[in-house]
Amino acid sequence: MTDTVTAAIAYLEPGAARAQHLIYPPNSGRALVRPPQVYHQCVIADCRQLATPPQVDEAGYALLPAPTVVRDFYDEREVRDVYYPEVAAWLARTLGALDVVVFDHNQRSAVRAARGQPGVRAPVDAAHNDYTPASGPRRAAEILADAGRPAYADRRKALINVWRPIVGPVQDVPLAVCDARSAALADFVPTDIHHFGEDDLERPRHSGEIYSVAHNPGHRWFYAADMRPDEVLLLKNWDSAPGVASYTPHTGFRNPAAPPGTTPRESIEVRTLVVYP
Repeated sequence: MTDTVTAAIAYLEPGAARAQHLIYPPNSGRALVRPPQVYHQCVIADCRQLATPPQVDEAGYALLPAPTVVRDFYDEREVRDVYYPEVAAWLARTLGALDVVVFDHNQRSAVRAARGQPGVRAPVDAAHNDYTPASGPRRAAEILADAGRPAYADRRKALINVWRPIVGPVQDVPLAVCDARSAALADFVPTDIHHFGEDDLERPRHSGEIYSVAHNPGHRWFYAADMRPDEVLLLKNWDSAPGVASYTPHTGFRNPAAPPGTTPRESIEVRTLVVYP
């Protein structure tokens, strides 16, 4: 693999002050409704080649070794009973956190999604951030209430995703991450997102607000070449503390350097709330 690749990143179409995203179950027969997109060719550098490894509070992301004992990332019981506590304990040690609550996860595989495997979706092809200044604090409060930990309400909190390949090395559709220091607040566009369940395709099961991302030629994009299942990328999506990275655009991208016949990407991403001392 080369130190950089030039590839298409899907950005929000210019001119939108607000956008909407509708997510239906894969077996519903309804297509996802995405905000209008435009592709820009971007240089995406291999973060492994950086002289100083990226740090989650500075760049908004970090690439770290993280072995796991999980045998089957498509076994929902094993993911919740084994992987959730494993990630919580590992992340608390790694970040020096007071507590970590793992509250959600998703698996992505274009091949498995195409054949209708329940719960599995294709990789995301849109630059976005999972929370906004409005939805981040609200979601954090909901998570603490659901976990029975309201005493943490006044502590510093961050919403951090842990992204891991299920098979490796990941070559065809890696995850691209934009260094948070290269993104301006004006690049982020509030986007309503509605998730529908199998039992009701007219009323959303739950709704929230994310950021779509408008193109900025100053964005600095990175990926981790040939990521393995014993590595993870941490992605910061919101932080209650001022002066640190809070919003980190990210997306999958078609890697033009991937060799023919490479194994299609499969990945799992867990969402966590990190509570700091």
